[in-house]
Amino acid sequence: MTLRGSILAGTLLLGVVACGKDEVPVDPPVCGNSKLPEVHSLWQCGPTLDFTPINSYQGEFADVVQDREDAVALIDGRCTGTLIAASAGPVVVTAGHCVGLGDRSLLVFNFEDNPDGDPLVTEGSVIEQSLDPDYALIQLDELPAATPVLLTTQATERLAIIQHPRGHPKVIAEGNFLASCHQLVYYTDLDTLVGSSGAGVLNRQGYLLGIHTDGDCDEEGHGTNRGWTAEAIVEASPYLQSTDIADR
Repeated sequence: MTLRGSILAGTLLLGVVACGKDEVPVDPPVCGNSKLPEVHSLWQCGPTLDFTPINSYQGEFADVVQDREDAVALIDGRCTGTLIAASAGPVVVTAGHCVGLGDRSLLVFNFEDNPDGDPLVTEGSVIEQSLDPDYALIQLDELPAATPVLLTTQATERLAIIQHPRGHPKVIAEGNFLASCHQLVYYTDLDTLVGSSGAGVLNRQGYLLGIHTDGDCDEEGHGTNRGWTAEAIVEASPYLQSTDIADR
């Protein structure tokens, strides 16, 4: 075999090894195409489902999570929402595919293991609903004893989502910020399931960067989950104002 042939064979061998089963998953490109990604089922990122019951959590976000979790509600037994601060009055933000405009939704606050807050079951009216961006606003008949979460445009390296996966008691999951583009925020290794739609994506300071709407992870650790940014929602909303979101 010639020297050129040996080099070519070695190159091919390295390519086979690089594509083997032990290849480490890499973060997929998400911002190269302005076309919105196809919506897939909501699923876990990686081989384990890393949820922690909210009142057992002692992780990286422990310094802020207890001040935020009382604002999170289970909506109609099938989605999650967060009470947010707004100049016109607090409202619950969730995913637009969870509800219809004018719907009367049932919201349950402090549905969690070992609840540490005042439970509240109340109804609310859907005053805004959209699929692009995918969001809805619900005006409550009765406000919970919770501090509304502030909106932000500032991403941090680590993100967290407080959620009701499959309508179960409240849990938290953490993951890594990947990118923000085309009004979407992408994150990796941050588990969600059906029922997590509409949950707030929190930055490290506990402010709401976006709402979770779509999952595209798999159990081998490939893919990303994603949601619409708070900035995109404010721009689309007649109710919310530009002063409701700031750099924090």
